[in-house]
Amino acid sequence: MPKITEAKIAILATDGFEQSELTEPLEKLREAGATVHVISPKGGSITGWDQDHWDKKIPVDKELSEVRTADYDALVLPGGQINPDVLRADAKVVSFVREFFNSKKPLAAICHAPWLLVEADVVRDRNVTSYKSIKTDLVNAGGKWQDESVVCHEALITSRNPGDLPAFIAKIIEEVEEGRHPDRRAA
Repeated sequence: MPKITEAKIAILATDGFEQSELTEPLEKLREAGATVHVISPKGGSITGWDQDHWDKKIPVDKELSEVRTADYDALVLPGGQINPDVLRADAKVVSFVREFFNSKKPLAAICHAPWLLVEADVVRDRNVTSYKSIKTDLVNAGGKWQDESVVCHEALITSRNPGDLPAFIAKIIEEVEEGRHPDRRAA
């Protein structure tokens, strides 16, 4: 089984990510020993959103155009309302998310980030959760929505909100250490 200390994890985001949903996984996964890269469609830095105001800038380690799904053992999608809404309109981002899902490696989305999973058409017949305001979007895309802190369906990890971050991060580490899930259906 792979170890978290040997893992390379990508966090895909753009401006408007929910501050804690990027910074806490970034910090905790690095503390666990993983190599973690913040990737974005644009270089430089991205700015977080903290409840009602723009907050910290986070440096982008790699632009999306520079990476491949094969480069990473897991993909984390932070939420916020702005970040996933902007990202789901980018065909290259949606393609990357779909390709990552099809790689059978852990794919984790929290809060509003499951919008990207809907856009990539990977929630059909899968157990999922999200921020409550996008429940209908997930159900309409064929997902089986559950009101739980973390829902994991064959390495597709979803979570509701920043209050669920400890359980979300723990599940990411667990799934990375389990490795690929060969039974996951192709999208």
